Amino acid sequence: MKAFKLLKKRNDKSLGPLFINCRQRIPIGEWLDAESHPRKGYALRPGWHVTLDPIAPHLVMNGRIWCEVEVDDYVVLKRPESQGTTWILAKKMKVIKERPDLKHEFKGK
Repeated sequence: MKAFKLLKKRNDKSLGPLFINCRQRIPIGEWLDAESHPRKGYALRPGWHVTLDPIAPHLVMNGRIWCEVEVDDYVVLKRPESQGTTWILAKKMKVIKERPDLKHEFKGK
């Protein structure tokens, strides 16, 4: 299934997760298995967190980029409207491409 993921875009142009396991490098075009990395202050929700639409109004855009991804073996979670659209927790994810053309209003812009 096609979905979208907001990733950190580092100065060296590599991609990485925003909060959990944030030192990880996310390659384009490779299937990645989800891992569990418990972190104090965050609910344990193992899986790749992606959205059906590139909307995450509770996050700022600075240093981040939307990526088009493909996911497999997933569950659908409804989230509060303040956190955007439906979230998907996937056991497998592959980044298809960066989507710098996808922009919307975030808090803090």
